[in-house]
Amino acid sequence: MKSQNKLVASLLVILVLTAACAPRVAYYATPSAPMTEEVLVAATVEAPAEVPPQATPMPAADAGYAGSALPDVPARYDRMVIKNAELALLVADTDIAIDRLTQIVGDTGGYIISSRMRFKEWLGVNYKYASITLGVPAEQFEAAMRRLRGIAVRVMDENASGQDVTDEYVDLQSRLGNLEATRDRIRTFLDQAQTVDEALRVNEQLAAVEAQIEQVKGRMVYLRERSAYSTITVQLDPELPPAPEVTPVPTPTWSPADTARQASQTLTTIVRALTKGVIWVTIVLGPFAALVVGVWLVVRWRARGKKEKAPSAA
Repeated sequence: MKSQNKLVASLLVILVLTAACAPRVAYYATPSAPMTEEVLVAATVEAPAEVPPQATPMPAADAGYAGSALPDVPARYDRMVIKNAELALLVADTDIAIDRLTQIVGDTGGYIISSRMRFKEWLGVNYKYASITLGVPAEQFEAAMRRLRGIAVRVMDENASGQDVTDEYVDLQSRLGNLEATRDRIRTFLDQAQTVDEALRVNEQLAAVEAQIEQVKGRMVYLRERSAYSTITVQLDPELPPAPEVTPVPTPTWSPADTARQASQTLTTIVRALTKGVIWVTIVLGPFAALVVGVWLVVRWRARGKKEKAPSAA
């Protein structure tokens, strides 16, 4: 029981010191004594000095990790920056713009992450709208942005941002080194365990440390790959023809003066129409009317003359 307490106490000290990022403490077991009677000798080792962020080598985008350590990273980058951009472009033809965008992605060595098409009717015609998200290598970010602007009739909106994750990556490297050193020390305790109970306790702590190592490695891989490729979201809107002009109709308002003026104008129009009608009738139908009246008078006069002769003859 005494040896078990010693073993558990040693493990707790190691884990606490590692989690707190304290100076590393190395533990050594005397080879001449068994696990139950070992003497743990602590030797404090100074932690390595923090590497300045400016001199931190940046990782390659396609590097993976395997085993217990991440591969060395090339020193051609000074900073790890996650770049994002959003572009809203007004284009003459959406289909042609999509083809040119696809060509730009291929030329820069990028890839299309997602795309969305929709149609909207305008003046009886369906126009295509597109939203495309693409990833391009970080070193091709500016060139891709410049070429994307070139496919637009007009750039309606542009937004670019960057997130520097260099310090986080450096901290993760330091944390990974501490966790791996702790894992190696716990493995030595596991090899020296003499009972099943001791082995289970040590193995439990070992599993917890290895889980933390995998989490740190996963985060480092994410930061490395994310900073190696920039994300650009492009919104393509077609150029629409202008809408026909509509003359606004004024809202009528009632006014006695306006009503009197309108009535006067109406009366004048009626009098003019009647006058024109009389003139037309007089000029056009006047001769015919005079002829008819003349014939009627002649017939009437002759009829009267016959009546007057008839009594006198009797």
